[in-house]
Amino acid sequence: MMVLHGASASPFVRKVLVALKIKGLSYEQLQQMPFTKDEEYRRLNPLGKIPTLQVGALTICDSTVICEYLEDSQPEPPLYPRDSGDRAMARWYEELGGTRIAELAAGIFFQRFMRPMVLKQEPDEELVEKIINKQLPPLLDYLETRVPESDYLFGDFMIADMSLMSPFVNAAYAGYELDAARWPCFSGFVERVKAHPVVHDVLQDEAAIMGRG
Repeated sequence: MMVLHGASASPFVRKVLVALKIKGLSYEQLQQMPFTKDEEYRRLNPLGKIPTLQVGALTICDSTVICEYLEDSQPEPPLYPRDSGDRAMARWYEELGGTRIAELAAGIFFQRFMRPMVLKQEPDEELVEKIINKQLPPLLDYLETRVPESDYLFGDFMIADMSLMSPFVNAAYAGYELDAARWPCFSGFVERVKAHPVVHDVLQDEAAIMGRG
C-alpha cells in the first residue's frame, strides 16, 4: 500500500489526496508537518517539505512529481490533458498555483491563522494588506481571463484545476474571500472545483481534522 506523508491542510498534500482518490488508489496517510526536525522523515525527504509518497521501496517527493508519477503509472482516469499544447498549459497552471499563488496564500494563512492561533502573536496586517491589495490582484486579473465560465480548464476535472484552487482554501481559513464582483469567472471556477465530489469529500475530511467539521 502507498504511504502519503503530509498534513491534510497543506495545499500540496490536498492536491495529491485528490489525485489518489480520483485514480482509485489505496493509501495510508501519516499526518506530517513540514520542515520537521524529525530525523526519520528527513531521511525520506531531506528538504523537510510535504508531501512525500512511499510506494514500496520507491520514495517520491514534491506534489507535482507525485502527481506525474501517478499519471504515468495509472493513466486512467487522466489528470493531465492528452493534447501536447493543453498539457503544457496544464503544467504552467500547476506551476503557477504551486509557486507564486501558494506563496501569497500562505502569507495570509501564516499571518492571520498561524501567528494568532498557534504562535500567540499579532499578525502583520500591513503585510497582509499588501498581499491582498497589491500582489494578488494582478494574478487574479490574469486568471479571470483564462478560466472558463463553466466546467473546468480542459473540460474534465484535472490536476491543474486543483492546483489553482487549493491555495485559496488556506487563505479562506485566514478569513480571505475572493471578490466575486471583481473576479466573477475565477470565483465561480474556485467554487466549482470545491464542489467536485472528490474535492468536496477531501475538504470535508480536512475540515474535521481542522476542527471545522
